[in-house]
Amino acid sequence: MPSSKRQISTDNTPTSIFRTFENLEVYQQARTFRKDIYTLTRVLPECEKFGLANQMRRAAVSLTSNIAEGHGRYHFPDQIKFMLNSRGSLEELIDQLNVCDDESYLKTEEVAALKAQAWAVHNILNGYIRYLRGRINESDRVQEFPSVLDS
Repeated sequence: MPSSKRQISTDNTPTSIFRTFENLEVYQQARTFRKDIYTLTRVLPECEKFGLANQMRRAAVSLTSNIAEGHGRYHFPDQIKFMLNSRGSLEELIDQLNVCDDESYLKTEEVAALKAQAWAVHNILNGYIRYLRGRINESDRVQEFPSVLDS
């Protein structure tokens, strides 16, 4: 899952088509999950507005923000650190979904569907972490190329 698409011109200089974190499949799936968590927090009881709902929104934002911030780092170990933080926030959300189930805030089937979505994000996040770890052997530093966004 490379974060950038590189092309080499005839004179051996990179003519990169830079892809942002928004192009990462892991980010796209995590973003969809974050939106679903936000939808869920709107239906939680009023007594949870400043407790569980707030904590779930913060963990959901942390999930996607860490992917974005990690992508912006130019050392693979830094990127991995942020992906691990993202995975921790995701597992926190899974526990909070258990709270919703234990307290009967949602139907068991709704919780099961959200947890299945969370574990799917978890799997792709683990795949991205494996990809990044494999890149460490090639170079500790991510190759920087000009971005279309810089023009």
